[in-house]
Amino acid sequence: MKKLLRTALAILSLPFAASAAEPAVFAPAPAFALRGSDGATHTLAQHVGKRGVVLAWFPKAFTAG
Repeated sequence: MKKLLRTALAILSLPFAASAAEPAVFAPAPAFALRGSDGATHTLAQHVGKRGVVLAWFPKAFTAG
């Protein structure tokens, strides 16, 4: 039972272990291309100098629990 629990915790922690370092305050945003809820791919380059960009992330959105 303990081995199963340790394995489950290790698997659940994988996304956090692979995450990038937190960006510094006022550091330029890295280039990105992400698919939006509208199905289109959006890049930072499309918006730089034209409007503000806000990335919102809801890791548990549309999940059961």
